Amino acid sequence: MAVASKGGAATGSEASIGEGVHDDRDGYSCVLAGATGLVGAALLRLLLADPKAKAVTVLARRPLDAAATAGLEAMRPKLRIIVASFDDLDTALQDVEADIVYCTLGTTIKAAGSQEAFRLVDLEYPLALARYAKRVNASQFAVITAMGASKSSAFFYSRVKGELEEELAKLEIPLLHIFRPSLLLGQRSAKRLGETVGAWLATALGFTMVGPLRKYRAIRGERVAAAMIHATGIGRAGQHGQGQHDRSVQRTPEVRIYASDDIAGLGAHNGEVT
Repeated sequence: MAVASKGGAATGSEASIGEGVHDDRDGYSCVLAGATGLVGAALLRLLLADPKAKAVTVLARRPLDAAATAGLEAMRPKLRIIVASFDDLDTALQDVEADIVYCTLGTTIKAAGSQEAFRLVDLEYPLALARYAKRVNASQFAVITAMGASKSSAFFYSRVKGELEEELAKLEIPLLHIFRPSLLLGQRSAKRLGETVGAWLATALGFTMVGPLRKYRAIRGERVAAAMIHATGIGRAGQHGQGQHDRSVQRTPEVRIYASDDIAGLGAHNGEVT
């Protein structure tokens, strides 16, 4: 894992709004964007199952389907779902506080329809969410980019991811987690032929990827979600034994970057299988 240190009501439709006053001393509140995706859906379930997560707010561009919310009835009291346009993110989240913000947004150029539309979802929306995190003094921001992310990459996809990482670091959120998984495995709502073929090959050849090649192994979406929970859980311990949610504790902004093999190791702490 590479670690770099750096010196009113929402207007969207809402469902399942939990009641009661949240106390940071008893746990943490969080916002999740991207809960309808492969990693986001798994992350939502882990957050709702975490007894320390006292309030979980999901920001979604469309309602969560029955499959995404199946079996979550008992956890509804702490779940709030806001369905709104990400173009007006600040209005949608204007009455929402968060200690941790998770961003699992992502699309493909084919699904988006153009490079411009892809940049909107994979760059502009995550940046808007990070600015919200900065505004509400969130202590941590966790985001998924991609293996090979680099602003100087010859590939448009990797270049956008690298640009996102650079812009996020400039915001100086107290603790920024950047996850760079390899090919993601899991059941998606929409089939992608290229990814299906790639997943088959990656699974078949995974045993050959050892040593320095280990980071290229395909990884399950559930494992990435588990790693995000574990990484931010470590962050909640704060510095010098202080509680991460004590807003009076000043922290030096820090960026932590996790390669795919780091993610696999972190995810194992939550009992996920490879």
